[in-house]
Parts: sequence; structure tokens; C-alpha cells
Amino acid sequence: MCVELHTHSVYSDGTATPAELVQMAVDRRLQGFSLTDHDTVEGVQEVLRLGQEVGMPVVSGIEISARHRQYSLHILGYGIDPTNQELLQWLVRLQQGRVERNKNILEKLTTMGISITEQELEQVSECGQTGRPHIARLMKEKGHVTSSQQAFTHYLGRNKPAWCHRSTCSVSEAIAVLHQAGGLAVLAHPGIIDKEMKMQPLLVQELVERGLDGLEVFYPSHSRKIKKRLQMLAGKYNLLCTGGSDYHGDQHGRLFAGEAGGICPPDSIMVELLERLQYVQQ
Repeated sequence: MCVELHTHSVYSDGTATPAELVQMAVDRRLQGFSLTDHDTVEGVQEVLRLGQEVGMPVVSGIEISARHRQYSLHILGYGIDPTNQELLQWLVRLQQGRVERNKNILEKLTTMGISITEQELEQVSECGQTGRPHIARLMKEKGHVTSSQQAFTHYLGRNKPAWCHRSTCSVSEAIAVLHQAGGLAVLAHPGIIDKEMKMQPLLVQELVERGLDGLEVFYPSHSRKIKKRLQMLAGKYNLLCTGGSDYHGDQHGRLFAGEAGGICPPDSIMVELLERLQYVQQ
């Protein structure tokens, strides 16, 4: 049996609603689920309620963009209190950084003859956090590119003409805030940082020193060799192993956990996650 602990909804850069994601988890008979939208917990209380209604084990979640030395990292938070005021106030600053980056990207695109207004961006986003995937969608709709992927390849990706940095937080700060909100901090998709797995040993050691609780071992692009190496690292530091598909919607090319051809993070993950949360929240 599988679990799905890395998903995104319309509240960040996914295309499914929280209710649709929970139903997908039910349809695939998953044994655990988490919504991990970028820099927001706006849909978390809904999935917690829906999970309880259908008897699906659900844990609160979020994905935070952070930095550590030269690395741009994503930290998954599990078991956080979505009503925690310190967390919510802190997220406002991160969300404002997204707003400012969107504005800078639109200004760069305008100089290239690609006109997209902030009002148009708000309309295509509809709710939650707005980002580059929404800009890419508009670029496609307006005929500037043939696909969202092309928008990233030629304009929006790192170091491309419309690329803009945004203000983020340090990993230490992200972990501290997640802990303060009652959660655990897990390094997302660590295998993509360096596919040769040469950088991860020292990086994980440094993050453990800053309070890291786990590694996302089961991930679509992680090879068997990478998973084995990550499990060894997790064992060395007594870290929680988690997993998820990073599902953003059918058109993004990633299969929801439990689907034929998709990943199947084992349900033992949910058992250990809930045990660790119970321990830290006592």
C-alpha cells in the first residue's frame, strides 16, 4: 500500500483542488496523504477535514523554498499547526517575495514584447499563491510559446532572459519556524541536488546540525541507487524517510502516487511520521 506526501493544489502551482486531491488518494486506496503547497497552508484545514470525513490518514504539510550556502533547497514541513500565528505571519513575508518577483518577471517580459498584466495573472491564478507556472500558462494562451515547458526553457527558467531571484529564507530559519509550529522538517527531493550523490553527505550533515528531521527518499526521479544512498544517510542520522510524487496536475507529467507506472512510497512511512509527530508534540 502507498502514501502520497508531496502534492500541490490550486492554492500554489497545482491545477487540482484540495478536495480533488483527497478524492484521488481515496480512489487509489492510499494509506496517507499530505498537501504541501508552496509557502502557504491555505488548503490544509480543508484536506484535514476531508480526510477525517472519508477515513483517510492526512497530515498537514507545506513546502518552503530556502537557501543554504550555494544551494536553493525545498523544505517540506509535516504536522504543522495551520493556525499557528507565528507561522502565518512569517509566511506573509515569503509570499510578498513571490509577488515582487512576479512583478519583476512581467517587467522583463514586457521589454521582450510579451505583454502580461498583473490583473491577467491574478485571473489565471484565481486563488492562493501565484508564480512562474501561471505566467507560463498565460504565455502559452497568448501564443508566445507552444507549451509551458517552452516558456521555462526560453524565458522563465534559472538564468534565462526573464529569470528573477526572489527573497527567500535560510534553511535554519525555515526549520526553526516549522518546529515552532509543531512540525517536522524534511529535505525535499535531495537526489536532484547532485545526481552523483557527491554533495549530499556533507549537505545533509550540515542540515542535521540545524535540526533537519528527514529526507524525501521516494521521489519520481530518484533512481534505485539514489534511494539506497539516501536511505543510508537517513539511517546514519536517524532521519525520517518520506516520499511523494510532487504532483501538480495531470498536464505536468508526474503521476499521482499509487497510479500504474507511478511511485509507491510504502505506508510504513505514514506510521513512522505519525509516531515522530506524536513524540515531538508531547
